[in-house]
Amino acid sequence: MDEILEILENDGRTTAEEIAKMLKLKPEAVKKTIKNYEKEGVILKYKAVINREMVRDADAEARALIEVNIVPQKDVGFDKIAERIYSFPEVSSCYLISGTYDLLVIVEGRNIHEVSRFVAEKLSCLENVRGTVTHFLLRKYKENGVILKHKEVNKRIAISY
Repeated sequence: MDEILEILENDGRTTAEEIAKMLKLKPEAVKKTIKNYEKEGVILKYKAVINREMVRDADAEARALIEVNIVPQKDVGFDKIAERIYSFPEVSSCYLISGTYDLLVIVEGRNIHEVSRFVAEKLSCLENVRGTVTHFLLRKYKENGVILKHKEVNKRIAISY
C-alpha cells in the first residue's frame, strides 16, 4: 500500500505538510495525491475511533456480530442479498466470509432488545436467509488497532486475612 495511505490510515489527522516531511516530498504533491485518492474513492471517509465506554453508559447501546447463512442467487451470487442486508440502517458493516456461514453482519441498536428485534423481524425472515447466529459484543478491548482503556468500576470490597 502507498505510504501516504498507511500514514492516513494510522492517523487521519496527519496533515499533508507532516506527511511530506516524513516522506521527504513536497506538500503540494502530497495534497494532490490525497485529493486524487478522495476523488477516485480510495479514501472514502476520515473517522475518529471513540471509546464509547468512556463517554457514556456502556449499557446505552448494543452491538452484535451476526453470522448469516444464505442461499446465493442465480447469476448474482451473494451480492444481491448482501446489498439488501447492508441497506438496513441498523447494519454498520457487512462482510462475505469463508467457513460455515456466508456473511458476517455487524448490527448496532440502542439495546439488546432492539438488535434482537432487527434479527427476528427484518434479517432472518428475508427470502434467501437460511439461518443466523447472533453474538452480542460484551466489551471491546481493541478497535482498529487502538487499545481501548476502560473505566475503573471495581466496586469490590477489599478483604484481608
